[in-house]
Amino acid sequence: MVLPRLALVKGTLDVLVLRALARRAMHGFEVATWLEERSDGALDLDDSALYQALYRLEQRGLIAAEWGVTPNNRRARYYGLTDAGAAHLREETATWLRYAATVTGILTDPQPAV
Repeated sequence: MVLPRLALVKGTLDVLVLRALARRAMHGFEVATWLEERSDGALDLDDSALYQALYRLEQRGLIAAEWGVTPNNRRARYYGLTDAGAAHLREETATWLRYAATVTGILTDPQPAV
């Protein structure tokens, strides 16, 4: 049975992009591929939303971009994490982990419904 792809919860795409770029600078297609691989294809990731997130993060100073050449000899913008982006990623990761633990605790509470 194939499970339906998961819609991204509002606010998660930016932190996922920051996480991808924490490893190394990447162009947009590499970010999309990295997210696809890490989620085993479970996330419903829209290309236009990804590029909007990259633009938004660059405008906020959380990532920086420069032109480069891909291994296929194509020109592409490579995005890398700034110091501010790394700090923001640490803060958002802590918040998401706390949120996920809280929701998991509620959903898996063994107390019977009244």
